[in-house]
Amino acid sequence: MSFAPILEADVELWSDTADVLIVGFGGAGACAAIEAADNGASVAIFEAASESGGSTKLSSAELYLGGGTKVQKAVGYEDPVEDVYGYLMASNGPQADPDKTRAYAVGGAEHLDWLMSLGVPFKMSEYPGRAMMALTDDCLMYTGSEKAWPYVDKFAPAPRGHNLKVEGDNGGPLFVQILTDAVRQRDIDVHLEARALRLIVDGFGPKQRIVGLVVRENMEERYYRADKGVILCAGGFVMNEDMMQRYAPELARSGTVPIGNPNDTGGGIQMGLSVGARAINMHEGFLSVPFYPPATLTHGIFVNGQGQRFINEDAYHGRIGCLMVKQTYPVYLVLNVEDYADYETASWLAAPIKGTGDTLNELASELDLPAGALQQTVSGYNDAVAAGVDSAFYKASAWLKPLSGPFVALDCTPGAGAFLPHFTLGGLDTTVDGAVLNNEGIVIEGLFAAGRTACGVPRRGDGYASGSSVGDATFSGRRAGKQVLAAS
Repeated sequence: MSFAPILEADVELWSDTADVLIVGFGGAGACAAIEAADNGASVAIFEAASESGGSTKLSSAELYLGGGTKVQKAVGYEDPVEDVYGYLMASNGPQADPDKTRAYAVGGAEHLDWLMSLGVPFKMSEYPGRAMMALTDDCLMYTGSEKAWPYVDKFAPAPRGHNLKVEGDNGGPLFVQILTDAVRQRDIDVHLEARALRLIVDGFGPKQRIVGLVVRENMEERYYRADKGVILCAGGFVMNEDMMQRYAPELARSGTVPIGNPNDTGGGIQMGLSVGARAINMHEGFLSVPFYPPATLTHGIFVNGQGQRFINEDAYHGRIGCLMVKQTYPVYLVLNVEDYADYETASWLAAPIKGTGDTLNELASELDLPAGALQQTVSGYNDAVAAGVDSAFYKASAWLKPLSGPFVALDCTPGAGAFLPHFTLGGLDTTVDGAVLNNEGIVIEGLFAAGRTACGVPRRGDGYASGSSVGDATFSGRRAGKQVLAAS
């Protein structure tokens, strides 16, 4: 499929005109549309699927927001902006964007207020456990590595994952329904089953301006003019095998299940590239080892093909996943059977049992590791537990527990059967307000991007926190929706 732009002069008949044309009706597109409409623009949205939602609808719809949100303050957390900014900069460095990160840290509380004004419900409560998501209707939880080394000693930790007030993994559908209702309540022209194909430009060269879209709709190509600009909110590219192999081969090779909707094929990114946009961070992505719940598995240790630890196991599951694929395989999670608990029914990991044993020697004999390596690692770990300080990887003392057997080892090696979900974090380079930049760092007039089509706040899989994508997508969508009017 060609994404090459066409010239405005070659358009014989325009189907319609609006101030702002938006590609994609997920979280980013919906928020961009609402903000643009509320600031006086006429808006049209084009969604390739038959309904709104995109990948936002498939998510838990956690929103990673800090800086003293209403919920944080209600349950006793001040969460200064500088701690939010510092944590996000450190966890996403060295690729972190200071301007985007600063805006996100400063604007987090207001963004939650804005969502609440649309009717998005949040309970003034905290989910106390270590889990992938809150299956209760509680709101706040730790969704990154805020309480783990190397960040906990530098920035005051606070829970920043905001779950909607709904039980079970039902946040995404509820969130999208509320955003969709908000769009429908406004004079926004919504086109479903309408796939954006190409951008329309007023000329070729460094001074070109984006003036419209070519859209396939009702089995024909139609041409829509944008008086002020086009906003690309078409998701990432995890569903495009060719792009994955070209830009993120390690992620494609290591992950087992791509997370996204069928239209996360990079179309928005490719439309941007076709007019000279710069794509950045394309090799980066999120890769999870969802081993908790049950939280008791955190008492275990991850070991690589040399039988050595490589991570503090109290870190976020995505951080562990991204560091795991840098190891020599196989990779095992070794733990006491008593901590195995309800793993088979509570965990999403589904890693097969590779070995068991009443003694460490029995377990080691079943694992493909160098002779004596596991024994030496466990002995050193148990010494650290006895001393109360994990001087090797700084696992928090609350999770230090002797490995004493009987033992079980789970095979987390990519390709061995474990569920290792992944998605992309690269996209078009944009300003803090969503204006797309070309290869020289100059704004392409009339073109904006938000959500996973753009490279936003989350930049690294090993520094990712749940809720960063939906939080950043909705936040960046709003900023683009405002900027498209200010820039015109």
